[in-house]
Amino acid sequence: MSPRAACRLEALGFTDLYDYAAGKVDWLAHNLPTEGARADAPTAGSRLRHDVPTAMPDETITTIRARVDASPYGFALVLTADRTLLGRLRHADLAADSDTPAHEVMEPGPLTLRPHEALADIESDMRDHHLTYTIVTNPEGQLLGIVHSDDLRDTNATSFDEGSRSTGSGL
Repeated sequence: MSPRAACRLEALGFTDLYDYAAGKVDWLAHNLPTEGARADAPTAGSRLRHDVPTAMPDETITTIRARVDASPYGFALVLTADRTLLGRLRHADLAADSDTPAHEVMEPGPLTLRPHEALADIESDMRDHHLTYTIVTNPEGQLLGIVHSDDLRDTNATSFDEGSRSTGSGL
């Protein structure tokens, strides 16, 4: 909002005013609340799962595997302390007991999408590439969650094969 508009709104009695200089797309990409006619449109951000196993870069494969085995997923995401996504550990990376740290065996920089992307577009992409899930981050690369193909079935009753977002191959 322009400074002039902010002054005018203040003069009209509004008190909660913000100058969000980054713009609307950045706001949406951070999965912040919206209003308007399309505010309820299904997006990746509206279907996020937050229960995906995560690991720190220096954690051992043995430690991470126990966490993955206790989850419904066959992988873990490697994050920094501020939740920046560094990589993914596929099930095959976790097969052997090992004191090897995650950062030595992870797949670096998996493909991600932003939370404001429409579910219809995500569904099409996942179906075309035989994907099971996709990773959702904000513009700074911090993990927001994942969208699983099962969550799209609720909307469109579409089936998917096993796969991953970045390569389209099985986990």
